[in-house]
Amino acid sequence: MYITITPQKLGENYSKSSAGFVDYLGKENQGLELEKMEHFFNQSEDDISAEEVIREIDGNTAKLEKTEPRFYSITVSPSKYELNRLQDKSQDLKTYTRELMKDYVSSFNREINGRPVELGDIKYYAKIEHQRSFKGNDKQVRENQPFATKILELKNEIRKIERGEIEGNIKTREKQILKLEKEAPHQQNGQRIVQGMAKDGPQSHIHIIVSRKDASNRYSLSPGSKYKSSEVALNGKTIKRGFDRDRFFKNAEKTFDRTFGYQRNFIESYQSRKEFIRNPKLYFSALIKLPTNEKAIAFKILRETGMPIPPGIPTNKAQLAIKVFNRLRKGVDIAIKSSAIGI
Repeated sequence: MYITITPQKLGENYSKSSAGFVDYLGKENQGLELEKMEHFFNQSEDDISAEEVIREIDGNTAKLEKTEPRFYSITVSPSKYELNRLQDKSQDLKTYTRELMKDYVSSFNREINGRPVELGDIKYYAKIEHQRSFKGNDKQVRENQPFATKILELKNEIRKIERGEIEGNIKTREKQILKLEKEAPHQQNGQRIVQGMAKDGPQSHIHIIVSRKDASNRYSLSPGSKYKSSEVALNGKTIKRGFDRDRFFKNAEKTFDRTFGYQRNFIESYQSRKEFIRNPKLYFSALIKLPTNEKAIAFKILRETGMPIPPGIPTNKAQLAIKVFNRLRKGVDIAIKSSAIGI
């Protein structure tokens, strides 16, 4: 499971409208027949229009400064192992989203009218997507870039030869291009991976847009709070504040496992990822001690991430060479500080 929580951000200040983000989420419906389209939904309604989402989010921003986000974006990307557990990806992910938002509200250390935050206090809209494309900052695209640059140079030379601007052999350059296409380190279905190419395999994921203000447009509910749990005096009253991301991420996994009967492997858990960051010695020690079947699955998943695996259990942190350790951290692809979790 890979979850990110990010504030709305466009330029130096926050846009007054959610229209740009909502339009972006509608890109996958372009060219599809009506029955194949995925529509926005919330806790109780299906088939919500983009216009309604924009109207409701934009109209729920009372007293927010231009330097404050109007909404937060939550992206939930189950791993291929989790997706393979689902029977109907669209319906199952919709069901999961509605359970997940219960975990979301329970992670706030806030009270509204003397009671904890409830589902009815938040205004959110979600949409399921089933495709992903390679982005410019993906490892595959970045490492293929030197080949892409050389191929572009050769194609430009061919055009110049055709226009008579330079002399040269077109066939020789075309052979060089074919050779570079095959030599690029990252391929998919026999093609060099480039930015914008659709990713193979199950790619279903969830986008959630949740208003910064509560449904009454009176209280601020920020999952971006730097506080997990604290209290502050305001106008002579003691106000609770904070959002516990650790709790949210852990419960997100438990909810998925409970809802779909998923048997989570040790290395798929948020807690084990945190352990890796904090104490790699204990992490690998626990990994080696797993039952044989679970350990085999764990190493299979690790190899798929491209993560180098030490031949034995390190007896101290110094035994993890600096270069290898840095690669391990990149291979895990997790940033606790930015609140991202994933497999």
